Amino acid sequence: MKHIYLNLKRFDVPVELGGVNRLAQVSDWAKTIVTGTQEALKGYDRDKVEFAMFFPEAHLLNAVAAKSDKSPIQVGCQGVFRADTAVGGNFGAFTTGRPAAAAKALGCEYVLIGHCEERNDKRGILEEGGVVGSAAAQAVNRLLNAEVKQAQARGLKVLYCIGERSEEQETWQQVLGSQLSVGLEGVDKAGVAIAYEPVWSIGPGKTPADKPYITKVAAFVKEQTGGMDVAYGGGLKTDNAEMLASIPEIDGGLIALTRFSGEIGFYPQEYLDIIRLYLGE
Repeated sequence: MKHIYLNLKRFDVPVELGGVNRLAQVSDWAKTIVTGTQEALKGYDRDKVEFAMFFPEAHLLNAVAAKSDKSPIQVGCQGVFRADTAVGGNFGAFTTGRPAAAAKALGCEYVLIGHCEERNDKRGILEEGGVVGSAAAQAVNRLLNAEVKQAQARGLKVLYCIGERSEEQETWQQVLGSQLSVGLEGVDKAGVAIAYEPVWSIGPGKTPADKPYITKVAAFVKEQTGGMDVAYGGGLKTDNAEMLASIPEIDGGLIALTRFSGEIGFYPQEYLDIIRLYLGE
């Protein structure tokens, strides 16, 4: 099974407010993305490839409502809180948090957990409190493990992200091994796919991870997890789609921006072009 994931981050913010949204008014943004892609995606065999899109929370209802009959798009959210509502228990005291129950009620089927930006945020908070180094990293892994468990308890599928930073490259096996062993402890691995993000190589001016490096890491992840599916989380795009497709150990990719120069941003037609390149059609 191949997995094509789309992380729409905060691509809904208009250009005049510092964002990259030239696609549609904010109120119509999610609908534009879903309606602009789902008919083309119906042409792919669902037994061979799945499509999940992770929207900011404000757009989840619009995304779900825009799905047509037999739409292949699985709507996902960009994280859940480490605790949840419960009958006879906490009924919603999660200000700013997104419990898995809320994600389920909004129509989500998937959730993105452990993205490098989420890891950085959690680590930064811990460091402000004096928890640093490996202690902070392990604490983040434990928090993410709680999130995965809450998501699974509500029947959500999970894309769990792992990755090493530049200062962790020499110990990448230890770093990724801990992210896997701690983050996946006690979870149903059948409901989880792994996204590998080489954090050290992502961003302007950085050298992208090459095929041999991605291959060795993906093989390591499969070995450590008993063969779980591994998607490339460092950005599936036009420039690397064919290269990633040639790596047997890689089972898909995570798309974000589709255009990186000029009027940068996410564009549905370019998203479909990337998928065709990756799947060789």
